[in-house]
Amino acid sequence: MLLLPAIDLMDGQAVRLRQGKAEEKTVYSDDPAALARRWQDEGGDWLHIVDLDAAFAGRSGERNQAALRAILAAVTIPCELGGGLRDEATVKAALDLGVSRVVIGTRAAESMEFVARLVRTFGAEKIIGGIDARGGEVAVKGWTESAGRRAIDLAREAEAAGVGGIIYTDIATDGMLSGPNFAELDFLLARLDCPLIASGGIANVGDVRRLAERPRLNGLIIGRALYEGTLCLADCLSLG
Repeated sequence: MLLLPAIDLMDGQAVRLRQGKAEEKTVYSDDPAALARRWQDEGGDWLHIVDLDAAFAGRSGERNQAALRAILAAVTIPCELGGGLRDEATVKAALDLGVSRVVIGTRAAESMEFVARLVRTFGAEKIIGGIDARGGEVAVKGWTESAGRRAIDLAREAEAAGVGGIIYTDIATDGMLSGPNFAELDFLLARLDCPLIASGGIANVGDVRRLAERPRLNGLIIGRALYEGTLCLADCLSLG
């Protein structure tokens, strides 16, 4: 099971939000590249980077772009990027910059043909579907709007479009250190064949152990627990 430490960028800083709310922001570092090196050195398999400015506003800012370039230069493990990737040119620019794969969320909810076209153009291994949901319903545009879709329906469409995997984020638990939504994860795992990565709520090594017991789960994204010190990556390395 892959471990993906999360680095969320806002105005060039590494931050964490509670339940995706911009007003519930905690700044953890003015040097995201140093954090990236730390998570790599501690055993992260990938870095999960989110451009929150792009997710909320639809486009990135220069400070986040500079932070992203610094992160990519600082580590050798692969990095995936999400947030505001809503046209082919932006996706291409991210991949050309050195991102290993991109996470398509809002645009996937709007047009699965767009996702299928990206898969055909760049390859399935470069395109991941990002499904962020609250109560099983998909949320988009930085989680500020409902897409009026069930998460499972969108996940099945993304799978059919040929994505290399799906990241499922449970908004209600994200950043809350309250434990993942195991029931929803099991529901999705039973109905999907493509790799699934869990995100949201992981608080301690017990949560990681329970997730590792699900052999079909491809990986997990860990955010606030690392920053608050309730979990360290070394504790996870022997769990599978």
